[in-house]
Amino acid sequence: MEETQTPEQVQQHISAAFDSVNLINDEITKEVTDNRKDTVKRNYEHLELMIAKDWFEAGCTEQQVTDINTCIAAGKTYVA
Repeated sequence: MEETQTPEQVQQHISAAFDSVNLINDEITKEVTDNRKDTVKRNYEHLELMIAKDWFEAGCTEQQVTDINTCIAAGKTYVA
């Protein structure tokens, strides 16, 4: 059973997710290093976990979902 979140908690999770989006987008513009790959991978995996939660996706706008999914794809490409 999936946990229940208040609207405020959902917004906090969305804000934290966009911290990951911003971090990934920043890191993928830099020289590829093992440390950066690890950082990007941890963050896109976190985004994958969050976007899979019904309450999380329901709290996002369509554009936010698109931005997160685009970021996940970019992170995977960077790490590959």
